[in-house]
Amino acid sequence: MKLPTKTIRIMLVDDHHTMLWGLEKLIESEKPRMEVVGTATTSGEALVKAASLCPDVILLDLDLDGTSTIEILPALLSNPASRILIFTGAREQATLDLAVFRGARGVLRKDASAEQVLKAIEKTAEGEIWLDRETLGRVFTEFMSPKAAKKLDPEIEKQESLTCRERKIVHAVVEGSGALNKVLAQRLFISEHTLRNHLTAIYQKLGVSNRLELYVYAVKHQLGNMTTEVDS
Repeated sequence: MKLPTKTIRIMLVDDHHTMLWGLEKLIESEKPRMEVVGTATTSGEALVKAASLCPDVILLDLDLDGTSTIEILPALLSNPASRILIFTGAREQATLDLAVFRGARGVLRKDASAEQVLKAIEKTAEGEIWLDRETLGRVFTEFMSPKAAKKLDPEIEKQESLTCRERKIVHAVVEGSGALNKVLAQRLFISEHTLRNHLTAIYQKLGVSNRLELYVYAVKHQLGNMTTEVDS
C-alpha cells in the first residue's frame, strides 16, 4: 500500500492582490499535494506569518511596493523548515544572484507557465535548486571566489573600505558608547580634531550621519570586535 505524500505547505508573498489570487487558485487546485497556508503583502507581514506558520516553501516577490525583500531573507530563513523560491519580474542578474547568496533556493520568473510554477515549488520543497543553467554556473563561480562574492554585497564593500585606524575608531565608538569625543580621543591617543576628521570619513564610507547611527550600524554588523590601539 502506497503511503500518502506529505502536503507541501506554501506561503505566498506578493503585493499584487490579483497575482496572489491567481497563485492561490493554482496551488489549491493541487490539493492534497499542495496547499496555501498564508499570504502576505508586506515585509513585516511576511516575517510575522513565516515565523508562526513555518511553511515548507515561501514564494517571495523581490519587490513589495518599491521595497526590496532581499534584506529580510535571513530572517525568513531563521526557521530551518522553510525554503524560499523567488517569484519575480526583476531582470537584474546582480539582484537575483544576491538573493541566491542570501539563501533563496531558486528563482522563478513571473512569466513562467502554471506547470513550471508547480514543478518549481515541488522541487524546492524537496530540497533541490531551481535555477537556470546560466545562473547556476555564475553563482557557482562566485561561491568558488570569495572575493567576487563579497562584491555582491554593498555593505561588505563599505566595511572593507575602512582603514585599520578607522576600524579601531569604530571599535572605540562602540566600546565608549555615549562617551564624549574628547574622552574617545584621549583613549585613542589622538587629538579631538583628528578624531572628528576620521569620524567624518567613516560616516561617508558607511553611509551614516552621526555617532548614534555609526554605533547602531557597527553593532548590527559586528564591527566593534578589534583592539583599540591606533597606529601613529
